[in-house]
Order: sequence, then C-alpha cells, then structure tokens
Amino acid sequence: MSVEEKVKEITARITHKNVDEIAADGTFKDLDADSLDVVQILVALEEEYNIEIEDEEMQKVTNMREFIDYIERKVAEKGS
Repeated sequence: MSVEEKVKEITARITHKNVDEIAADGTFKDLDADSLDVVQILVALEEEYNIEIEDEEMQKVTNMREFIDYIERKVAEKGS
C-alpha cells in the first residue's frame, strides 16, 4: 500500500468517510474533521511510519495533497 493510500485509509477510518470522499484539494474541514480527529490521524500516521510530524510544518498544509506530500517526504527522509 502506498503512503497516499495509507494516509487516505487512516483519514477515512477516523473521519468515518469513504476513501473516495478524500479529494486532493479538500481539507480536514471538508471532511468534518474536528481537532481531535486531526490529532488522531497524525498520531496514527506517526505510529504507522515511525515518524514525527512537526506542528509548525502542519500549519503550512492547506489541503490533502499537501498533507500527503508532507507525509511522503517524512517517510522518505526516515528511509534515507
């Protein structure tokens, strides 16, 4: 499973949405995700990939595409 698929799967599970409802230009707000949902998504991804997601970096993320790109970068950095 790719990082993008895993991010979408975890996000869908926590927000109780279908994976197809997660649009690249969509936001957590579009998914009706509250702050607790977002924290749960971040923690699940940190555990899944053994990475640390920076709060400052997350504040720059404006949509799901940027979020997925950020997680992919963190995973790649860890692997190198």
